[in-house]
Amino acid sequence: MEIQSSLKKALGIATLIVLVSTSGVFGFYLGQKDAEKKIINKIFTQGANDPAAKSLDFTLFWNSWQALKEKFIDQNRFDNQKMLYGAIAGMVRSLDDPYTIFMDPEESKKFLEDVSGKFEGVGMELGQKKGQLQVISPLEGTPAQRAGLRAGDKIVKIDDVFTTDMTIDDAVSKIRGKKGTSVVLVIFREGWNNTKEFKLIRDVIEVPSLKWEVMDNDVAYIKLYQFSEKASADFRKTTLEILRTPSQRIVLDLRNNPGGYLEVARDIASFFLEKDSVVAIEDFGGKQEPKKYLALGNDVFSQLPLVVLINQGSASAAEILAGALRDNRQIKLVGETSFGKGSVQELENLTGGSTLKITVAKWLTPKGQSISDHGLTPDVKIEITDEDYQKEKDPQLDKALEIVQEIR
Repeated sequence: MEIQSSLKKALGIATLIVLVSTSGVFGFYLGQKDAEKKIINKIFTQGANDPAAKSLDFTLFWNSWQALKEKFIDQNRFDNQKMLYGAIAGMVRSLDDPYTIFMDPEESKKFLEDVSGKFEGVGMELGQKKGQLQVISPLEGTPAQRAGLRAGDKIVKIDDVFTTDMTIDDAVSKIRGKKGTSVVLVIFREGWNNTKEFKLIRDVIEVPSLKWEVMDNDVAYIKLYQFSEKASADFRKTTLEILRTPSQRIVLDLRNNPGGYLEVARDIASFFLEKDSVVAIEDFGGKQEPKKYLALGNDVFSQLPLVVLINQGSASAAEILAGALRDNRQIKLVGETSFGKGSVQELENLTGGSTLKITVAKWLTPKGQSISDHGLTPDVKIEITDEDYQKEKDPQLDKALEIVQEIR
């Protein structure tokens, strides 16, 4: 992308300026007010194609830098490279999008480890709503789930550090850690009068793709935990197993599924939809034509009665799949309103190992509904109470089984 290419150039130039700032640049800056303003602005914007950038006065940046250099009490804390990273991170945060972030080389390395599935931690997906850090979903069989954390739990503190103004990635870096070490989370849950502490012992995180079983004699209950790289192959194998049973109906459980790969969501949707049905629309905000993702034609379940379960922990690819089934087949959604994470991020590799994760588009359901912020509203709303959890009851699943049996 042209904008991304320009950004790389601009950041490379900014790095050079900071590295030499203690010598010629600042000497010139102090002595030649009018002339230096033009030169500094030119240096900062010479790689930018955005006319707005050329009109900015970067003197304010250097005024602040120089004042800190001259007056800040602890000069040992000055690290030019770290200050540059901080400046870029602040610029990105001003966009007020929790999913658009700058990652320095160390953070970039951790991020790549996470998406590869090779990491240790507590096993939960995090998100932000209205600036509040919260649990999207605890993952199956992880310390977070075993400790009793739930989708929608608000994280007030991490090891005595308040999460106010903390980015998702900052929170992840604080919660992650080596197997056997602990982290304490202060949690507030809807319906509670006070916060509670949860002590979690970190472990190796290995989350399965799915599980399934036959219920009520002829209902295939499929629980999808995530849309990982291997989920497509696992679902295809499960399909063959289901076809060898008497199953004539399906309940698809997407609760506490934080999402994953779009391609995997489309592959799985293709088993339930006729070929070339629209699964999702990628909306680029008018910068280019919307892109449609179509079902591939593996439609062995397209005629079977189906009900889908969602809750606050259903996000991203899980919402895409649920929305596609509802819009194309009028499938009923049972449970609670989904999380509302319907944006597309793209990684931009920068110099020195840093990266930008940039929101470049938003997902729309086949009928054009935006998933972002508001999520998907269930057709049949049912909440699970604390008493239900304690008695291991699942009224949402019970209702889904009831509804799917009534479909003819």
